[in-house]
Amino acid sequence: MQKQPARLSKTFSALADPTRRAILARLASGEASVSDLAKPLRITMPAVTKHLKVLENAGLIRRGRQAQWRPCYLVAEPLKEAANWVEQYRRFWEARFERLDEYLKQMQAEAEQSKSKPETKLRKTGATKKRRKKNEK
Repeated sequence: MQKQPARLSKTFSALADPTRRAILARLASGEASVSDLAKPLRITMPAVTKHLKVLENAGLIRRGRQAQWRPCYLVAEPLKEAANWVEQYRRFWEARFERLDEYLKQMQAEAEQSKSKPETKLRKTGATKKRRKKNEK
C-alpha cells in the first residue's frame, strides 16, 4: 500500500482535470467500457485511455477483463481519503470562523454600548483653576 500523503497527492492531481472528474462521475453510476466513457466526452479513444491510466495510477479506478470487454470500475477508498482530508480542514476553518464571528459580535456589542452611554463631563477641580490662572499671568 502506498503512503497516504503520496496517494493523496496522486488523488488530487487526478481530480484536477475536468475530463477525469467527468469519467469518475460516469463510473459512479456503474461500470463502463472505454468506448462508453469516450462517447459523451467527445474525445478520442487514446485520450480517454491516457486519462484512465492517470486515474488507475491514482487508485481511483480499476479495469477488469471479461472476455473481450474491459470494464472500468470506480474505487471509492481514495475518494474517501481525500474527502476526509478536506473535512479535517473544513472543521478547522469552521471553528476559526465561529470564533471570529463571536469576537466580532462582542466588539459590535461593546461599540453599541459605548454609544448608548451618555458622555460625562469632567469637573474642574481647584488644581485646574490654579493652573489656568498661572498660565494667564
